[in-house]
Amino acid sequence: MGLLRGLCWRVMDECSRWRLRRQVSSLGEGTRVMGMPIVTRSPDSIIEIGEGVVLCSRSESTALGVAHPVVLRTFASGARITIGRDTGMSGTTVCAATSVSIGEGCLFGADVQVTDTDFHAIAPEGRRYAREGIQSRAVCIGNNVFVGARALILKGASIGDNSVIGAGSVVVGAIPP
Repeated sequence: MGLLRGLCWRVMDECSRWRLRRQVSSLGEGTRVMGMPIVTRSPDSIIEIGEGVVLCSRSESTALGVAHPVVLRTFASGARITIGRDTGMSGTTVCAATSVSIGEGCLFGADVQVTDTDFHAIAPEGRRYAREGIQSRAVCIGNNVFVGARALILKGASIGDNSVIGAGSVVVGAIPP
């Protein structure tokens, strides 16, 4: 039974990788996909995935499990998500209205969220429906950064090379190398 299950997962993962290749702007060689990531790309936006990246969307494939698949989503024309080579993500959500840049050799624990936008206006008047006044600022994550499970990296964050972000942290500013 285990052999059959492993074979089924390999076939599904290869189908997921094929589908991912069609959804992103560029997909590096050796990228591994475990489970089906959710990818939504706005027209004229870019999602680039480097060589050897691992996207884990299946709970059985990671020690902590994941609450949901990897989500890669751009919201606007000109938005950009870049994931550097040899980076690993488990159930990670990356949303960009402007730009999210992730360096090489990074590791994202289960269910990390990275976003460069507030999604809604901050002013109380019409907050639920307003499309004006939504703030966005680029997010930049350096090389060899380890982000612990369920951390939130919010708009304008800049994380220096070799940093460690603790599980459950909320990052809103600059973290030095």
